[in-house]
Amino acid sequence: MDFGGRYLFGARRGDVWGALNDTDILRAVIPGCEYIAWTGPHTLDLSIRVHLGLVRPVFAGDLTLSNVRPAESYTLAGRGRGGVLGLAQGAADITLADAEGGTLLVFAAAGKADGGVMRLGRALIGRSAQRVIDGFFESIGREMGAGVTALSPPEPSADFDQTFKN
Repeated sequence: MDFGGRYLFGARRGDVWGALNDTDILRAVIPGCEYIAWTGPHTLDLSIRVHLGLVRPVFAGDLTLSNVRPAESYTLAGRGRGGVLGLAQGAADITLADAEGGTLLVFAAAGKADGGVMRLGRALIGRSAQRVIDGFFESIGREMGAGVTALSPPEPSADFDQTFKN
């Protein structure tokens, strides 16, 4: 499953970068986030209660940032364990650039799940995930006191797709 988006933040790039790395802001804007904390310079642990129709599993997971270029870009990879529902994992490239009126954030991600999560259906998960992603960035803007405008999504990168699938 591929996801992505482009978002124009009415804020400076350094401020957007700071918000993306602030665990208090992340806890407030990640739907169902029960816990998130830095465990190293580029690693976070988290616990999220996910609403998948009638099922509401808690996924415990970890996130790793790589290819970090402060206030410009990074790759975020994560894996969540949902008990009997199995595993969900994904990776995302996030880039920030100066734009007229603020900062352009481009987000391109690929994810996959196994076990019981997949039995819930790819379409349901895909629609839900894109809504969550759009809401996530809009919520970060609200927490920062900055407007966020969703723009048309980017085309998926063949290089990114191959890196994630290998």
